[in-house]
Amino acid sequence: MSATHSPVSAFLRTVTVMTETAFAVHQTARPHGFPTPRHFAFVESPMPEPGPGTALVENLFWSVDPYHREMMDADFALNAPLEGRTLGRVVDSRHPALREGEIVFHRQGWRTHTVVTPDEARAVPHFDGVPLSAHLSILGGTGLTAYVGLTRIAEFREGQDIFVSAAAGGVGTATGRLARLMGAGRLVGSAGRPEKAAYLTEHVGYDEVFDYHSGPAAELLAQAAPDGIDLYMDNVGGEHLEAAISSLREYGRIVRIGTISQYNSTGTPYALRNLPDIVEKSLRIDGFLVRNYLDVQEELYEFVVPHLQSGRIMLDETVVDGFDGIVDGFLGMLRGENRGKIIVRAAGADV
Repeated sequence: MSATHSPVSAFLRTVTVMTETAFAVHQTARPHGFPTPRHFAFVESPMPEPGPGTALVENLFWSVDPYHREMMDADFALNAPLEGRTLGRVVDSRHPALREGEIVFHRQGWRTHTVVTPDEARAVPHFDGVPLSAHLSILGGTGLTAYVGLTRIAEFREGQDIFVSAAAGGVGTATGRLARLMGAGRLVGSAGRPEKAAYLTEHVGYDEVFDYHSGPAAELLAQAAPDGIDLYMDNVGGEHLEAAISSLREYGRIVRIGTISQYNSTGTPYALRNLPDIVEKSLRIDGFLVRNYLDVQEELYEFVVPHLQSGRIMLDETVVDGFDGIVDGFLGMLRGENRGKIIVRAAGADV
């Protein structure tokens, strides 16, 4: 039986029948500007069967991330399942390294079931008192990005003052919590809504957060950090990056993580007007891909897990229930509707 496109209503009617049918989300067209539900399709197919050396995984949690939008322009194949960080349970194995009942992490996301090899999946450790979803937020690629950015790229030192853009997102909340644990001085962030700013100062550990809709970023940052900053963790680019360059002290550092402000833009990219400051103040700008630092994963566990267990770190997650909500969750994240990391959870997941 060939795969057929299935509307969400049909998906909802059949989602409980998991013994014969699997579902995936395909990208069907390249967006020009902000994507819409019309750029995606829920696709129904027979349940995949594991062959020798593989295992069938029933997916339980899915990560939707800003980088997915960038990849929609050219990297994702059309009319094929989208990739993404995912946690699932091995339900049928043909390889001793993938034990049935084990929870594994893999990147074949945006589908209810998938077949993986031992090279494509790794077992997720169990930590008492730590929810499984943490392996997609502060213990996953999101937290690893923040940790690597601070410790390896910025070479952060205790007492330094930090500015974080998109501070209410997954990486932004993780950066704030980790930086506070590491002894940050003044911790300043930007967010797109006043309620997000309040959450960051009341719960995450930021000293001040400004709503970037309320005025020019350079003026707002100068007010929030009148004595300047030592480090900028850049998730946005554009006007925020220009503001940070102006506020950075001599020998300051910029860690480039993402460029959210340009992902849906159809116009000319923002032109920085203060590039000479990089030379005059001896600033350093570094970018990185977290996939090149997977060897730091165990170090992240050692640093963060005890604080999760003690309650010193809380999870910043927005959870969408049901695989049928994955597209809406992704689009909502692009609109800034999430607080912390946005995660999609399988309906009825008992973990």
